Amino acid sequence: MTNVYIERIVDQELDELLPQLPAISLEGARGVGKTETARQRANTRYELDEPAQRQIVEAEPARVLSGDPPILIDEWQRVPAVWDVVRREVDAGCQPSTFLLTGSASPTDAPTHSGAGRIVTTRMRPLALAERDLVAPTISLGELLRGRRPPLSGHCKVELRNYVDEIVQSGLPGLRHYSGRGLRAQLDGYLHRIIERDFEEQGLSVRRPETLKRWMVAYAAATATTASFEAIRDAATSGEGDKPAKTTTQPWHDALMRLWILDPVAAWLPTHNDLSRLTQAPKHHLADPALAVRLLGLNGDALLDGNEASPRIARGGSLLGRLFESLATLSLRVYAQANEAQVRHLRLHGGQREIDLIVERADRRVLAVEVKLSRSVSDNDVRQLIWLQERIGDDLLDAIVIHTGPEAYRRKDGIGVIPAALLGA
Repeated sequence: MTNVYIERIVDQELDELLPQLPAISLEGARGVGKTETARQRANTRYELDEPAQRQIVEAEPARVLSGDPPILIDEWQRVPAVWDVVRREVDAGCQPSTFLLTGSASPTDAPTHSGAGRIVTTRMRPLALAERDLVAPTISLGELLRGRRPPLSGHCKVELRNYVDEIVQSGLPGLRHYSGRGLRAQLDGYLHRIIERDFEEQGLSVRRPETLKRWMVAYAAATATTASFEAIRDAATSGEGDKPAKTTTQPWHDALMRLWILDPVAAWLPTHNDLSRLTQAPKHHLADPALAVRLLGLNGDALLDGNEASPRIARGGSLLGRLFESLATLSLRVYAQANEAQVRHLRLHGGQREIDLIVERADRRVLAVEVKLSRSVSDNDVRQLIWLQERIGDDLLDAIVIHTGPEAYRRKDGIGVIPAALLGA
């Protein structure tokens, strides 16, 4: 089978940055496509996940300076010394487009210098919906972030079953051609590698892999919630007396963050309006909602049937609704990054007010987003958006509801209604 490169939204970012910057590090979870994206631009490659090349570079880190630029240093974290080699070369005045680094983990032995101001880090995530060739998007997040509240239009035939298939299928490019048992085997292998190999490479010895697996299952059940880590620990043990200590689970959490497997959404904490009592708890997400589905032992039919066969985590709505929110969040983060914006969430202590996602520009003005697993949008679905409009006024650039229906339009109250498949960067 011939591999065809899937054009990525981050390609546009790299095309803009590379002619100006001497070194860029492309980072994200294993399998998101970093190496293939970097290879499109590299003239020289050092692949440090290949044992022979790694052994040579370990003996002589400065070897990575040799070759025609751009020079790709793939999986640089396996030989952390190369980071300082590149940083010193940047300090010496190397030309733009000299180095591309890729990394699937933050090394436990940190380089002696962070690289700030020398090596620019760019995040890469699994495929957003707009990158999956479902339908051509008709609405640009960048346009919404301009605050002009443009008319919205577009129609798509993407239905609930299609969104469920995308949740289950995974946004990892190398898994897109698998289905059924083959896909499940690939996802199992991905998770097995994390537990059996990647943790060890992070310097952690997992004495009881089954306990770690149960904790990851509980975290998956907490997708798109702000559940406390204590609640996740309790759910992982189902009332058993051998609940792992916090001193055990915290290193697990930290390692999974370094591996980019956990991708929580931080809380929005505005500084220039009168909102108060905002929670600082993050919303939990895995790098890809397909990993959550596989950890929970479910499939598309089970999700559509409303199967909740998973550790019990307090959450509003169905598990499928939370997984759809996770898919929308993944996509929105890809689009926001392309527009130099950040994705957050809003929740007051006690949960009296909650908005699923807040996209924040550099000037702190925001786009508010609700995500609804529904073909239609009611007045009740937009009441939190109207509340936020009343509180922050012109600081709210726009407000939208992402849903599973067929049409994009604006309601009479000005709130946009957009099918998830029709939104792009």
